[in-house]
Amino acid sequence: MTQYTNSGSKDTRSGFGEAMLELGRTNPEVVVLCADLTPSMKLEAFAKEFPERFIQTGIAEANMICIASGLTIGGKIPFTGTFANFSTGRVYDQIRQSVAYSEKNVKICASHAGITLGEDGATHQNLEDLGMMKMLPNMTVINPCDFNQTRAATLAVCYHKGPVYLRFGRPKVPNFTPAGQKFEIGKALLFNEGSDVSIFATGHLVWKALEACRMLEEQGISSEVINIHTIKPLDEEAVLASVNKTGCAVTCEEHQMNGGLGDSIAQLLARKYPVPVEMVAVQDTFGESGTPEELMKKFGLDTPDVVSAVKAVLARK
Repeated sequence: MTQYTNSGSKDTRSGFGEAMLELGRTNPEVVVLCADLTPSMKLEAFAKEFPERFIQTGIAEANMICIASGLTIGGKIPFTGTFANFSTGRVYDQIRQSVAYSEKNVKICASHAGITLGEDGATHQNLEDLGMMKMLPNMTVINPCDFNQTRAATLAVCYHKGPVYLRFGRPKVPNFTPAGQKFEIGKALLFNEGSDVSIFATGHLVWKALEACRMLEEQGISSEVINIHTIKPLDEEAVLASVNKTGCAVTCEEHQMNGGLGDSIAQLLARKYPVPVEMVAVQDTFGESGTPEELMKKFGLDTPDVVSAVKAVLARK
């Protein structure tokens, strides 16, 4: 298999912050709005260097989304920043009406997503956001896998015309994709070629899928690993090409099983190429307080869980 090496653990939110500073320096139309979480969103450098283009809305997320929508009318490119729970659930009506329905060029950027938020517990661990956002017409939904890819994705969404939901996280995770990479919205990335099973992973689960691939290879199982960084639009061509070769699929995500990546891939395969599918995801439950590592194990999102899902789907093949 292709060797992906962890070059050192970094939090994906810092990739976002670094890219925002670069966009501030290169694109005068970029404006940032934050809901009282500037340090957590890694936006301190942008706010310091471009105070005239930084709007601190306070804990008023609905107002933040509406202000961002209005700014697009004057040609600005607004990026909103807060935790995933507040970026989606608290402001769903404003996003639906003032951004998605109105097709406004707002970039909704969400940190502290998923179970790896950790000790803050179930009230803050948003596991429904990808589903909520992908159901909105006109919305593009992106979930990069590491620091480098988050940085590249942030730069790319700036020049994409239309609403975008960009999801990233709090903890330090392996940074294993190339620095300076080009990010292509809607284009899946083949990380390892295989013939027995297709593993489609997104976000923090991409590294887990690669670890599982190495373990499976030692057992004589050839796994194809594909990074689905764009949940919507889904790269249907890449998904179908892979399962046409392997005949079965496993999906991996730090999200509820209902409404997430697995849901999208299962729908596609049901319509166009029915094959057995297993899903590594949160099984219709809320999270709880704990370290990211403890929670990934407890909720079945760790490397051994991917290995088990592969063996289960192979038994159904």
